[in-house]
Amino acid sequence: MKPRRTKIAPLARYLVASLLVLLPQPAHAAAPPQLPDAVSAKVTALSTSGDVLVKQGKSREGVQAYVKALNLLPEPVTQWEAATWLLVAIGDANFKAKYYEQARAALQDAMHCPGALGNPFIHLRLGQAYFELGNMSKAADELARAYLQKGKAIFKEEDPKYLAFIKSRLKPPPDGWPSGW
Repeated sequence: MKPRRTKIAPLARYLVASLLVLLPQPAHAAAPPQLPDAVSAKVTALSTSGDVLVKQGKSREGVQAYVKALNLLPEPVTQWEAATWLLVAIGDANFKAKYYEQARAALQDAMHCPGALGNPFIHLRLGQAYFELGNMSKAADELARAYLQKGKAIFKEEDPKYLAFIKSRLKPPPDGWPSGW
C-alpha cells in the first residue's frame, strides 16, 4: 500500500529542516581532518589565484583554478573544510557569471562538506540559483534558511527580488517582523 500524501508532510519536512539549520552544532562533533601542509599550500595558492581571476572578471578561469585545487584534495573530498570553501567559491563565481545550473550543482555539493549546512551565505546563494532556475519551492526553502538566520541584512548587497520573494512566501509572526527582518 502506498503511503498517503498529505499537506502536513511538506510542512513537517520544512520544520524539521529548519530546526536542523537553526540548532547549534553539537559540541562533541569531531573536527574535520587537517590537510597535509604541502597540499594545503597548493590548494591555498590555487584558491588565491582563482579569487584574483574572478575579481578581474575572468570567472571561467577562476573556476578552473578552484577546480584544480579541489582535485588536489584526498578522497573523500567531502571530509575537508577546503572542499566547502572551494565549492562555495565555484558556486559563487558561477552564480555571478549567470551559470545558474553550475552554481546550483557546486553549492549543493558543498552542503555535504564540513560547516556548510546552516551557513546562511551558502543557503542564500543556493536559493538564488534555484530561483533563477525557476525552482521556486527549493528557492523558498533555501532563502528562508538564510533569512531566518540573518534577517534582511544578508540580502543587503543582493537584488531586492530575492528578499521580496522570500517575504512573500513566509507568514509574518502575529506581531509582525522584528526590526531588521
